[in-house]
Amino acid sequence: MSNVLAVIVNYRTPDLAIDCLASLAGQLDPAAGSRAVVVDNASGDDSIERIGAAIDERGWRDWAELLPHEENGGFAAGNNAAIDPALKSNRPPDYVLLLNSDTVARPGAVAALADFLDAHPRVGIVGSRLEDPDGTPQHSRYRFPGIRSELEVAIHFGPITRLLKNYMVTVPISDKPHQIDWVCGGSMMIRHEVFAHVGLLDERYFMYYEETDFALAARKAGWQCWYVPASHVIHLVGRSSGVTVRESRPPRVPPYWFESRRRYFIKNHGRVYAAMVDGVSIVGCALWRMRRAIQRKPDRDPPYFLLDRIRHSVFLKGFQT
Repeated sequence: MSNVLAVIVNYRTPDLAIDCLASLAGQLDPAAGSRAVVVDNASGDDSIERIGAAIDERGWRDWAELLPHEENGGFAAGNNAAIDPALKSNRPPDYVLLLNSDTVARPGAVAALADFLDAHPRVGIVGSRLEDPDGTPQHSRYRFPGIRSELEVAIHFGPITRLLKNYMVTVPISDKPHQIDWVCGGSMMIRHEVFAHVGLLDERYFMYYEETDFALAARKAGWQCWYVPASHVIHLVGRSSGVTVRESRPPRVPPYWFESRRRYFIKNHGRVYAAMVDGVSIVGCALWRMRRAIQRKPDRDPPYFLLDRIRHSVFLKGFQT
C-alpha cells in the first residue's frame, strides 16, 4: 500500500476533526508509513486538549498526531505546516491527502484515490466525490474561473448562461472518473512529485482559491487533475468555514474571499485581465440586481454583495496581493 499523509486543518471544530480522524481509522496503514496529522490553527479553545485526548483514548497514536500551530495563517499555511516537514523527512509520503475537518471519509475512500494515482503516473491531483450524509452528490470539481464564467455567475440571466455553459466553473455532476481543471480541497490527494515541481500551497491565500491556484500551477507543470467518484467522502457543507451554507440567503461574504479571488486573477492572468474580471463582475451583478428589483425576484445574494465586490475590486484595492 502507498505511503499516504492525511492532513486535517482544525479551527475551533474539535468534534468535526475527531469524527474526520475516526473515519480514517483502518484506512491508513502505519506499517507502510501512512499517518494523519491534525493541524490546529491556533483555535484558542479546547481543541488541542480534546483532539489530543481522543487520539490517546482511542488508540490512534501509532498513525495519528496533533500538531499545534502558533498562529492561524489560513488553510494553505495550516496544511503546509504538516506537509513541509513530511516532504523533507527521511520517509516522505507518496501522496498527501487534504481533508477538511467537516468531512467524513467513507470506507475505501483513501485507497480509491491512492490506487488511481498508482495506476496513472501522469495524474498529479485527484479529488473525491463529496456527498451529503444521505449520499446525495455535491459539486466538487470545476473549471478554472475566467471573464466569461464571472459574467455568468454575476448576471443570473438564462440566455447568457446557455451561451456560456462551456465556460461555467461548476459542471454537471458525474458518476464517472474524468479529467477536470481542479477539484475541491475538501478531499484532494496530491502526488509527492507535484510539490517538487510547483512548491507548497501559496500561503498568501488565507482561504479559498488556494487549491484552484495549486491545480493551475500543476497543470502548467504538465500534471493532470482527475475526479475519482469511487472515493466517497461526506461533506458537511460550510461547517468548518461558515461561508458556504445552504440557506435561502447566505451570510455576508468575508473579506478574505474577495482578497483570495483578486490575488488569483492578478497572479495567474495579470493586472489587465484582473481589472476586466472585476469590471465584468460588477456590471453583471448590478444588472442582475436591477432586473431582480423590477421583476420582484427573491434576493438570494449575500448581504452587501455588490458593494463588497466594488469595495474589494482592483479599482479600489489596487493590484497588491
